Amino acid sequence: MKVAKVLNNNVVVILDENQREQVVMGRGLGFQKQIGDALDTRKIEKVFALQSDELVARLGDLLSQIPLEVMTTCDRIIEQSRARLGKLQESLYITLTDHCHFALERHHKGVALRNVLLWEIKRLYPKEFSLGQQALDTIETRLGVRLAEDEAGFIALHLVTAQLNSEMPEVMHVTRVMQEILQIVKYQLTLDYNEEALSYQRFVTHLKFFAQRMLNRTVVADDDATLHTAVKDNYPRAWRCAEKISRHLVNEYQRELTTEEVMFLAIHIERVRKESLTLS
Repeated sequence: MKVAKVLNNNVVVILDENQREQVVMGRGLGFQKQIGDALDTRKIEKVFALQSDELVARLGDLLSQIPLEVMTTCDRIIEQSRARLGKLQESLYITLTDHCHFALERHHKGVALRNVLLWEIKRLYPKEFSLGQQALDTIETRLGVRLAEDEAGFIALHLVTAQLNSEMPEVMHVTRVMQEILQIVKYQLTLDYNEEALSYQRFVTHLKFFAQRMLNRTVVADDDATLHTAVKDNYPRAWRCAEKISRHLVNEYQRELTTEEVMFLAIHIERVRKESLTLS
């Protein structure tokens, strides 16, 4: 394993057997090293074998500016999150590390950044928010800094972004659309959501991907007209509610839903409605 580039005393770039760059991290790993020198593999703490050369370059640039202990802490947070959420975008190493580093700098300067979506994040992404809170514990344990709860919400949004393969502004937009739809259903059908119920969690999951498709203008084509009619006839209140959502999306986002999309919304709404009646 030979050095291709020294970024700082703790981070170097190497070439793998396929002549692709990898970022390697470890305390003192790059100290007094030159291009072509062999590495002491015992000092290696982390190898970032990213698939994209662009990501490798961006990560290398980031790591050259960030303390090793911040990077290793963020790496720990990502591994904890991956264990619960499954596959996450590789770019999370860059976006989350950059955010946490900036959050720590703001904390030291006494600058607090309010998370205006914190209420929505807690309710729409409970698993990711829980991981955000766990991340704050990890940061406090390893770095001796306790960040505000708002930061748990920001970290949760980064995790949602890494699952949806999106950019942060889009995820924030998706979150707002989800909240608008949940409010329409709540007041149209006079519901009190049971956020622990499986039907509610399935509805939220459906809305997450539905809102992303809608904002990206990805159309779900109509399929079985007979099934549409059956759902409309059997779940009339849920169907009317789904149509109200459709009108809202036309007015606010100029996005007209297909009958197929209205049908799937109605099915999820009906499940949530029935479960709400059972509990009342």
